[in-house]
Amino acid sequence: MSKSSKDKPKTSKIPKKNLKKVSKTDQSANLKKINEELADEKEKFLRLFAEFENYKKRTTKERIDLFKSANHELMSALIPVIDDFDRAKNQIKKTDDSDNIQGLYLIFNKMREILKSNGLSEVEVSINDIFDSEIHEAITQIQSKNKKQIGRIIDVVEKGYKLGEKIIRYPKVVVGK
Repeated sequence: MSKSSKDKPKTSKIPKKNLKKVSKTDQSANLKKINEELADEKEKFLRLFAEFENYKKRTTKERIDLFKSANHELMSALIPVIDDFDRAKNQIKKTDDSDNIQGLYLIFNKMREILKSNGLSEVEVSINDIFDSEIHEAITQIQSKNKKQIGRIIDVVEKGYKLGEKIIRYPKVVVGK
């Protein structure tokens, strides 16, 4: 049995010319839409990446600040111990017990070296230095014997200390007026 053209189902014929135009228009619209979505996703990715980089920097800085803060608190707590050692050292100089003196000096020097290796240092101040309110704390002023001592340090009552470049205790001084 042969099939004739009458047996075939009928379909509407669209000219191929119109199919290509519709197809190109749809493809162009789809391509444009896909490119816009890609650009949006790329922008989201870049923002998320930048946000993550900022997070890493911020947490690193916070960790460093926390370490410095903890170090600062520890050093500040140890400064009175250093003062006590200094006072004990001055009192021991008046005795003749050289064995005990040497032991105390060894402990004292070891402690100073440990603190120094962790960034603690004395604020350099000497008698006759010019008083600077940025680095000295004047606890009193006394009448000076000569004009050269006016505005200068006459006595250092308590040493000052720095942790790195930051002063954590200002030297307490007597200033001439």
